[in-house]
Amino acid sequence: MQKSESVFRQPLSFALDQALLHLENQDRLAAGATADLDLLRKQLRKELTDDGLDPGQVVAELVHDVEGGILGSAGGRFFGWVVGGSLPAALAADWLTAAWDQNAAMYTCGPAAAIVEEVAGAWLKEVLDLPAQASFALVSGCQMAHFTCLAAARHALLAKRGWDVERQGLYGAPPIRIFSSDQRHGTFERAVRLLGLGTRHIGDLPTDSQGRLHPGALAQALQSNPSAPAIVLLQAGDVNSGAYDAFDQLIPIAHEHNAWVHVDGAFGLWAAASPTYRHLVRGVSTADSWATDGHKWLNVPYDCGYAFVLDSESHRASLAHRAPYLTHDSGARDQMDWNPEWSRRARGFPTYAALRQLGRNGVAGMVDRCCRHAHSLTTRIGRLPGAELLWEPVINQGLVRFLDPSPDATERDHDRRTDETIAAILSTGEAFFGGTTWRGRRAMRISVCSWRTSEEDVERVVNAVARSLTQGRGSESGDSLTEPRA
Repeated sequence: MQKSESVFRQPLSFALDQALLHLENQDRLAAGATADLDLLRKQLRKELTDDGLDPGQVVAELVHDVEGGILGSAGGRFFGWVVGGSLPAALAADWLTAAWDQNAAMYTCGPAAAIVEEVAGAWLKEVLDLPAQASFALVSGCQMAHFTCLAAARHALLAKRGWDVERQGLYGAPPIRIFSSDQRHGTFERAVRLLGLGTRHIGDLPTDSQGRLHPGALAQALQSNPSAPAIVLLQAGDVNSGAYDAFDQLIPIAHEHNAWVHVDGAFGLWAAASPTYRHLVRGVSTADSWATDGHKWLNVPYDCGYAFVLDSESHRASLAHRAPYLTHDSGARDQMDWNPEWSRRARGFPTYAALRQLGRNGVAGMVDRCCRHAHSLTTRIGRLPGAELLWEPVINQGLVRFLDPSPDATERDHDRRTDETIAAILSTGEAFFGGTTWRGRRAMRISVCSWRTSEEDVERVVNAVARSLTQGRGSESGDSLTEPRA
């Protein structure tokens, strides 16, 4: 049997070399996958052995076999799905998180992990300009942040009507009405389903030309049954357009009718960190709960989301648990009292490290740069022959469309041309964009969320899109974009 120190050194040293090779060669890597489904299955579907393999061999073969199937989301030319890269300090802290292997359920399971999370939560509220007294949870992503916040909302709204939902369940409980725009993200709906609130109880309200809820429509909807419990979902950054609801108008209306206001700020809540964009979230701090992601604009590794709840008692009551074999420290914050997980990764370390690396000014600067690059990419691509600007970025999200040149082209033809052009751009490896349907039309969504995106990346990508439009396919320079090998 090898000594424990030598067991780890070889596979971890190899992993370090491969990780650096990947990170330091992003400029010449393809932004999208270069291997197809069949090839990846062929490479990775190996026989499971009876006796196992040497750890160094396992890691080396893994690196070889995933070649071509790793997206360039760690680099600066990835503009799909609001995905950021990982800051150096956050990535290093994430590696240590895995090595330290702490169960961050309670203070007694990992004392340092608990305190780091406690500090990181306070810093996050400061950066996002949320009430200092709000409780918080570090969860796996905005999906579970919605779940956490809505669990607290469900508890609070039903408790006011004499219903203990944690004990009695929802059988016979007063139904909770939910109001939002039809532009809401699917993660909110999934949280509604998981909590048993039912998507049938979601009421879609009309929006204006900017995709924002009409205050009058919200007031009318709440007045229709004023005694019924209600949740109002507002958006800080629409996933297609980046639009923001008018919080300073809508939240007072909701509170006048005793509704709980939840804010989906998966990426847009970070505008609060920037003096340039802070006006977009004016009044958002008066809401009841907020959900956002760390693995988007804070650029920490997956998985990391944040939930904040003003009513900390309802937050804790909806999730906390006690058992005789658990050891609680009366002076410490036990993380499992505030989030849905029991055994959980100590995800506070990367958040702590990212915030320390950036500081307040660094977070603000990253938001500003991403917004500037998004505006440049969107408007410059939108001006290219054969392209059309659909949405000029409010923040870091833009939309363009590609037009069929035929004189009798239909909307369906333009939709097809848009999807074909996106595919042509992806085939070059120069950039990764995603498609979407917005107001009934296909579009290419431009989302800039990475600290690594630079002016040089913008120039390179605009040129690649221009070549794709003129040639009908990607430039030959994309052929040199490959996964590096040791």
